[in-house]
Amino acid sequence: MNEPLSLITALLLGLFGASHCLVMCGGIAAATGAAANETHSKVATLLAFNIGRISSYTFAGLIVGFLGLWLQQLHDGLMLSLRSLAGVMLILMGLYVARWASWLTRIEQLGQGLWKRLQPSAGKLMTQSSLRSRIALGMLWGWLPCGLIYSTLSWVAANGDPLLGALTMATFGLGTLPALFAGGLATATLSRWLNHQLTRQLAGLSLIIFGLWTLVSIWLPVLDR
Repeated sequence: MNEPLSLITALLLGLFGASHCLVMCGGIAAATGAAANETHSKVATLLAFNIGRISSYTFAGLIVGFLGLWLQQLHDGLMLSLRSLAGVMLILMGLYVARWASWLTRIEQLGQGLWKRLQPSAGKLMTQSSLRSRIALGMLWGWLPCGLIYSTLSWVAANGDPLLGALTMATFGLGTLPALFAGGLATATLSRWLNHQLTRQLAGLSLIIFGLWTLVSIWLPVLDR
């Protein structure tokens, strides 16, 4: 999978996963915007929160990229399985984005244990209003169990490239910004466009086609041997 295509796909995943982002993080984004005071504007407060959140995605992408690289060096068969999983995950993400199936959300149960440990600290940070605390809150919130993020990470792991993994997850995080800024600033027009049925279905269909192409490109050379 080449780098430009990976980054474009990651951006689309973040952008058109808007409804899920608003469900998972919209409440905290709105609360963050409402907590802005005379010293810090809503935009600055939301920006600080999202910088923290995206930095956690980037770090997760780096870790998973190293894991994929290690598996690739360990055995080629493992990477074949991982890349096949990535293709399936792209299809599931497409189905989710288009609202044709929501099987993706079941993956969120995988991170509940970690989130239970982080949640008390996140709760304490929510009561603070400094930009530093907003960044820290965003960094913790980046580990909130999310099927969309986990699926993107599994696809990132299949690349077996730590730096590309970090960059891909950062790009995914940037793609989520419009939805969360819209939620935090109560910008209804952008939210309506992102959640429009035709917009979501076209984006979902594109991801499904990409997932199918990924599977075909992986298995055709194997079957031709």
